[in-house]
Amino acid sequence: MFRLWAKKWKDNRLVQDMTVENSDSDTRTHKVFHALDTACYAFDLEKPIWLDANAEEFKRHARTRFTQDNFIERIEFDFLEIQVIEED
Repeated sequence: MFRLWAKKWKDNRLVQDMTVENSDSDTRTHKVFHALDTACYAFDLEKPIWLDANAEEFKRHARTRFTQDNFIERIEFDFLEIQVIEED
């Protein structure tokens, strides 16, 4: 089972969160992108742009934060954080 936790933060407070589960036999990368798409749809957000810093942080810590720099549209929160909490 693969689980990803997506969280929206504003003023150091958790505003909204959800856990996305995936038991498919896809690669880890496909699972992460699918879970992020699912969370963005649920939060009514556009998909964030992965910058090099996000990719490196995710590789090292299995978590990353998407700030205003990662979105084209204006966001009403400080950042979106994703974190892998369980892997196969």
